[in-house]
Amino acid sequence: MTLEQWERFSEWPLICISVLFLAAYSVQVLASESVAQIAGWFMMTTWVLFLIDYGISLWLAPQRLNWFFRHIHELAIVVLPMLRPLRLLRLVTLIGVLQRVAGNALRGRVVTYVIAASALLTYIGALAMYEAEKTAAEASINSFADAAWWAVVTITTVGYGDLSPVTTTGRLVAVGLMIGGIALLGTVTATLASWLVDKVSAEDVQTQSLTVEHVELLHEEIKALRREISSATGTQNSTVASKSEVEHPSAIASHGIASCSADSMCLETND
Repeated sequence: MTLEQWERFSEWPLICISVLFLAAYSVQVLASESVAQIAGWFMMTTWVLFLIDYGISLWLAPQRLNWFFRHIHELAIVVLPMLRPLRLLRLVTLIGVLQRVAGNALRGRVVTYVIAASALLTYIGALAMYEAEKTAAEASINSFADAAWWAVVTITTVGYGDLSPVTTTGRLVAVGLMIGGIALLGTVTATLASWLVDKVSAEDVQTQSLTVEHVELLHEEIKALRREISSATGTQNSTVASKSEVEHPSAIASHGIASCSADSMCLETND
């Protein structure tokens, strides 16, 4: 089995495990101690599964050393307990599936990605922040509602400053959420700019096509008018010539008599 085959084979199982991990992590942070202990056991089981996936991927990699250094973050997520919430970033794969379901339009995929990623990062950031701050003595974030409000304010780059982390872990979570918020805001801005450019370009193309069509119609009308004018001019000339012949028969006759007289004189002279 190759690494690509293993990734295709493990894609959906890892997505399901990530969703279950999110549920267990939520229970561990928000529920009572007894229920949180059960959720912690389940999270340990998922940790083992993630570790197995990491080991198999490293073993199947064609160039293990290069793969190791390119995926050093996955090792950190598996080994370091404080980075456990980052395992939920595997749900980005699920966002990719939603993008494929949304259709082939690039803008539709981007909108789907932004909405799903924003909701996911906000919720994960709120959970991680509340877990880090709820036991701190001087913490201003004392409930999950405070953590959710802080996450929304941070990811939208508003930053009221009414709530702020005091622990090292909380500040690391804040830095990650700030970077994610800036990236998502840039994606939204780029998508909006692309939509406006496409709209203006479509209107310009439509206007140009209409202009070309109108010019062609004008050319056809001009040609038709020229044909009509030429036909009318020819008819008028024929009519004028006919009227001239009808109105001046005497002149024609005189011309004929004069011609005959001249011919007679010529004949007499010859005699």
